[in-house]
Amino acid sequence: MKKILMLLGAAVVATVAWAEQASVAPAPNGITIPQNYKDWRLIAVSQRPETGTLRAILGNDVAIDAARAGNTKPWPDGAVLAKLVVKQKNHPRFPTAMVPDEFVHAEFMIKDSAKFAATGGWGFARWLGEKQEPYGKDANFVQECVGCHTTVQQNDWVFTGPMKLP
Repeated sequence: MKKILMLLGAAVVATVAWAEQASVAPAPNGITIPQNYKDWRLIAVSQRPETGTLRAILGNDVAIDAARAGNTKPWPDGAVLAKLVVKQKNHPRFPTAMVPDEFVHAEFMIKDSAKFAATGGWGFARWLGEKQEPYGKDANFVQECVGCHTTVQQNDWVFTGPMKLP
């Protein structure tokens, strides 16, 4: 199972290796898309069958160090988590295997306890599609994020924890 999850994560990351864009507009709350996030390392993978999507959760160096040290409740300030979401499809030669299809969006959680105190210490942002269009009409879009993540408040607002590796 661990091998399958690692392969799934690698496949999702490989799928989102589209060309770098010169500039991506900031999210309505002012958060900018982190540079070089496509080079970050894998923390975990997840699947949402109800939306037909696969997700690779990546982390910056602060997040990776925290994950390896088991320092995720709470995550330290400076940790940034990226969730890269792709549609899933059946593998043509292995029909029961789900593999990445088209890119859906990139979501980010930025830990800064002081700056984002009103939203559990996390800043939220999302960019849609390969054109990386900012999500949300105004800064209040984060209430959607907070509303959903409230259910995992005891996990420092994070749904998918780091994969346990040997």
